[in-house]
Amino acid sequence: MLFVLKNSWALLLGMMLLLLGNGMQGTLLGVRGAIEGYGATSMSLVMSAYFTGFLLGSWRAPAMIRRVGHVRVFAALASTISAAFILYAAAPDPFVWAAIRLCVGFCFAGVYVVAESWLNEASTNETRGKAMSLYMIVQMVGIIAAQGLLTFADASGYVLFVVMSVLVSVSFLPILLTVSAAPAFQATKRLTLRQLFAISPLGCVGTFLLGGVFAGIFSMAAVYGTEKALTVNQIALFVASIYFGGLVLLFPVGWLSDRMDRRVLIMALTTFGAAFAIGGVAFTGSYAVVIAIGFVLGAVANPLYSLLIAYTNDFLEPSDMAAASGGLLFINGLGAISGPLLIGWLMTTFDADAFFVFVGGLLALIAVYAGFRMTRRASPTDPAPYRAVLPQSSAVALDAAREVAIGRAGAGAAP
Repeated sequence: MLFVLKNSWALLLGMMLLLLGNGMQGTLLGVRGAIEGYGATSMSLVMSAYFTGFLLGSWRAPAMIRRVGHVRVFAALASTISAAFILYAAAPDPFVWAAIRLCVGFCFAGVYVVAESWLNEASTNETRGKAMSLYMIVQMVGIIAAQGLLTFADASGYVLFVVMSVLVSVSFLPILLTVSAAPAFQATKRLTLRQLFAISPLGCVGTFLLGGVFAGIFSMAAVYGTEKALTVNQIALFVASIYFGGLVLLFPVGWLSDRMDRRVLIMALTTFGAAFAIGGVAFTGSYAVVIAIGFVLGAVANPLYSLLIAYTNDFLEPSDMAAASGGLLFINGLGAISGPLLIGWLMTTFDADAFFVFVGGLLALIAVYAGFRMTRRASPTDPAPYRAVLPQSSAVALDAAREVAIGRAGAGAAP
């Protein structure tokens, strides 16, 4: 681990600063939107725009990198993010915010591709697993820590938006001044969505529904908090609890997944998450219950993404896994776009607690479909190794995780 830190500390520090800025963004907009008088429907449009941009950026970033190189793409996209964060405060309008969020999502997709390419290139076969694990921890810690920064200034002013912009601007320094030569970017072959669904119906359906879950809980949590009249400190702690839950169970679930039928584990996780979210609605008058539900939902949603990818890989040859991961990333993005929009409509039509009911309902659908698929074919006899990866990661991280898992399986080590 020390070797990884020595070789990649600058990149990891830069990404920590970037994630501090990005982690503040969603929560701050949710709080500021309530101050400006925007309802849940308007804010759902704003939040959904980020995932639309991210999906477009994931598609276009490889072509941009091949045309002008990693360094220029990173500098251009990160500079745009920094400028966009300032514009939020200068133009408080939901449609303007949606356009800015679209741009920011596009840029972050490209930034993740570049950063993960550099990290992958700086790692050896022996250190790649530790490097990617450390990278995920840095991302999650950055987002969790960002929630604390929201309590140091008034959300109705400019200061927090300036802090976001400065964090992104400063993140350039360690990355651009110390990274090694830019790696060559190699695009993987593609599988059509029809082919991917034929290979793993559960992987496709589960990943699509999980996109709605992930986007809902990670982008609309602050909006839920404002609708429930929580204070800024309470909202920040609620959002942090979701990410903390995701960090706690990311690796233990992976350990379990290599030792049992993954469909049983998928069904168990989603059933527990659905029951906790829907059953807890009756008790959301207690702030402690709201925190507990947030923790559980984060703990279920984050590792579930890696679990669905690993299950899909069970039915693939190693040479096809990268293409399948790219397809699942796209499917997850489609689900993520729709999640905030549906939650916003439900919260406006019913009440704020529809947030938990919707997320719990999607988890229940995954559980039911996993149970159905167990009746259609037997569990694979030689499952692919699990490797943890975050839902906001790019195809580069998915490919790196695949290489690590295959390499460790070949060496006879547990992932």
